[in-house]
Amino acid sequence: MCTLIVAWRVFDDAPVVAAANRDEAFGRPSRGPGVLDRNPIVVAPQDEEAGGTWVGYNDRGLFVGVTNRWVELEGERSRGLLVRDALSHDSAVSAREFVVSEVAERTYAGFNLVIADSTEATLLEWDGTLETTQFDPGVHVVVNRGFDEGAPKSKRILSLAEADPDDPPSLVDWRAETKDVLRNHDIGACVHGDGYGTRSSSIVTLFADGSGAYEFADGPPCETSYENVESHI
Repeated sequence: MCTLIVAWRVFDDAPVVAAANRDEAFGRPSRGPGVLDRNPIVVAPQDEEAGGTWVGYNDRGLFVGVTNRWVELEGERSRGLLVRDALSHDSAVSAREFVVSEVAERTYAGFNLVIADSTEATLLEWDGTLETTQFDPGVHVVVNRGFDEGAPKSKRILSLAEADPDDPPSLVDWRAETKDVLRNHDIGACVHGDGYGTRSSSIVTLFADGSGAYEFADGPPCETSYENVESHI
C-alpha cells in the first residue's frame, strides 16, 4: 500500500478513520476484505501470495495499515503478516509493543506502519532501525518516502485531505472528499503504470461505540465504485 490517510480523533463519533490506496503489481493475487481472523474478529483484505494484509481493523477498535518504505533492505518475512499479527492485539499499545519486539527478533523489508485506536495513534518507520512517532489528533498522510510535511507526495495529499480543527467537516463529507483525493492522478494518489498501479482503495471507519465500517473499491478508485463490506462486528 502506498498512500495512507488517517484522521485520528478528528470526529467525535469516529476516533479512527483511514483511507488508503494499494499500489501493487497487477499479477499479485489478492482477495477483497472480509473476516480474516476470528479471535479477535479481524476485517481485512488478504494478499493471497504471502497470506498477510495491508490494512484492516478488529473488534477491539484497533486499526493497522502499512505502506512500503523505499529503502534497500531485504526481509525474511512478509510485512503483511506483521500487519495481520498486530491486528490480533487488543489495543494500539499492545500492538505497538509487539512490533517493537518483533523487528528486534526478525528481519523485514522497509515499512511505514500505522497503529491506531481511540487512545493512541503511532507511526513506526522501519529501515533497519525503528523510529516511532506518536501522532497528535488530526489528519496525517503516510507514503513510501515519509509522512505529512516530510515528503513531497504526502505534503500534496495532506493539503487536500486535512480538516480544519476549528471547523471540521462532517464525517460523511470528509470521507466523500477523501475519496476524491484518492482518485487524484495529479498528486500521485491514484497510479496507473506498466504492470503496476493502484489495485484497490479502502475507507475504514472505527466508531466510538465499538463498531466499524469498511468501504472497498476493487480497482483504481478513479474508475471503480466503493462498496460497503459486511463487517460481522
